Amino acid sequence: MPSAESETQPPPAADGPPPRAVAPGLRLTALATGFVMAALDVTVVNVAGAAIQENLKASLSELTWIVDGYVLVFCSLLLLGGGLANRLGGKNVYLWGMAVFFVASLGCAIAPNAAVLIIARLLQGVGAALFMPSSLSLLVFSFPDKRQRTRMLGLWSAIVATSAGLGPTVGGLLVSAFGWQSIFLLNLPIGVVGALLTKRYIAPTEAHRVKLAVPGHVLWIVALAALSFALIEGPRLGWGAGAMLVSYVVLVAAGGALVVRERRAENLVIPWSLFRRPSFTGANLVGFLFNFALYGSMFMLALYLQHAQGAGAFQAGLELLPMTIWFPLANLVYARISARFSNGALLTLFLLVAGVASLTMVTVTSSTPYWVVAVAVGIANIGAGVISPGMTAALVDAAGAEHANVAGSVLNANRQIGTLVGIAGMSVVLGTVSDWDRGPALCFLVVGAAYLAGALGAWLLIIRPERLESTATAGAVA
Repeated sequence: MPSAESETQPPPAADGPPPRAVAPGLRLTALATGFVMAALDVTVVNVAGAAIQENLKASLSELTWIVDGYVLVFCSLLLLGGGLANRLGGKNVYLWGMAVFFVASLGCAIAPNAAVLIIARLLQGVGAALFMPSSLSLLVFSFPDKRQRTRMLGLWSAIVATSAGLGPTVGGLLVSAFGWQSIFLLNLPIGVVGALLTKRYIAPTEAHRVKLAVPGHVLWIVALAALSFALIEGPRLGWGAGAMLVSYVVLVAAGGALVVRERRAENLVIPWSLFRRPSFTGANLVGFLFNFALYGSMFMLALYLQHAQGAGAFQAGLELLPMTIWFPLANLVYARISARFSNGALLTLFLLVAGVASLTMVTVTSSTPYWVVAVAVGIANIGAGVISPGMTAALVDAAGAEHANVAGSVLNANRQIGTLVGIAGMSVVLGTVSDWDRGPALCFLVVGAAYLAGALGAWLLIIRPERLESTATAGAVA
């Protein structure tokens, strides 16, 4: 299989100069804007949750749908988005996704009730599913040199992480000054800038007339929808309610049918052959567990600060800033150290750091001093800032540039499923253990265990295979 750096460079855009003639910063900014909007919409909505609940009279389950409904559609359609990028060209699909996200964000801002807001959030998920996989593949083709691409991945992640890190603070300020609707209006200028830069400076990638696995994608969507319904509505309806039993049956039936279909079909939803590469499997396992822990904990923390410690939206945003500002700083550290250490080693070390830091909070209560929570979560997020670009780089190296579209889709789908389950899981814990002196502590226990499981996966599936391959190569040369 040819490596990413041996790939020929894509043809120049018809409406712009060749990629090498354009400053890397402009290309990087163009391809980061989609991720910026997607990242903002998770962290900003978290800090606005209490205001949305109060203004729209939304229940905890409705608030979870407002957050997770977006993630559900997002991860359900990511694989289809990668297939469309292959079939129609990454640049076209990226721009279409930006347009859909723009319209959906406007719909969120003018939503008169929780039901309309949930629908608009679902539409946002459609847009994000279109531009996310295309963003990664366009980045790979825009920077064919491996060393430059690794550096750009670190900077790309830093831009996104800065947005995610500042999101709670910016969101708290906007909610306090202009109401919760303003957090969605923030996407509009970002979307316009991103679309204009992409159209001008990003070269189109070649379209491949591949057949889309539509029946498989439908089964995938149904299975994830049933899983989401069970996790979100279980605490409210009761785990043994009739509607819950139906969701279990649908989940098992759709999941089983998908497995059978994937074993027999020629055009697959997921490129299962890539999972024969341990590092590809490891990057995806880390992606799921990382997003489960990170976004689950951020969802819980925003509610904890407001409901348990009495902070308003703006204060909660400010209090989250010392915890989240480490994302972009650690991304920049990764960009500097990635050439000296393997991705497997970095992932294992910093997943351990995040896991241990999270487990120190298993005794947290509503009376725990703020600084204690901020230090522990801040240390965990230093680890998170290295983990995010590290697993993306590990995946790109494992898949190669020729599989960039679909590999990016698989990783992002796994990550978003992790976000979906993590947020819903924290909602289940907080809904079941309604005491703010016990619920957050249990959440931190689950988060810490997820980080540590990711460290074990990185060690077994990325580091060990790399060492075995290196030993085998040295033996062959000898």
